[in-house]
Amino acid sequence: MVVRGDVVMAGYWNNPAATAQALRDGWLYTGDVGLFDEEGFLTLKDRSKDLIISGGSNIYPREVEEVLLRHPAVAEAAVIGRPDPEWGEEVVAFLVTRETVTPEELDALCLAQIARFKRPKSYRFVEALPKNNYGKVLKTALRNMLEQPENLGGFQ
Repeated sequence: MVVRGDVVMAGYWNNPAATAQALRDGWLYTGDVGLFDEEGFLTLKDRSKDLIISGGSNIYPREVEEVLLRHPAVAEAAVIGRPDPEWGEEVVAFLVTRETVTPEELDALCLAQIARFKRPKSYRFVEALPKNNYGKVLKTALRNMLEQPENLGGFQ
């Protein structure tokens, strides 16, 4: 999504490189992905940097997260892409649960709600998701944890 107008930010504080990337020719490149429906309503799908591309298909993490959150045992969910030599990326889900739930139960839920290729290939059960001061899940921290196996403390 790109926007322009009098109320759009002037730039990032003391960060000209980020400003140059976000503001181009008077337009703010938000980093969000959205779709207009036939009535002209915009639906936000996800952040472009979080988009997972597997086998040439786009997978929006938010869509998978919303399905996982339908399971009564799942309190929180965060989905990221992990590099895969065959498919480009594969889906990995990080879950905080209220009670024990098996990957097979989660697979069944996903297969009933979304396309098979969007189903997580791996489930990581954690006590808490890393978040910033505003409560937003830090997906970069999750990616870093996958890249450095010694940092997977608390993961199954």
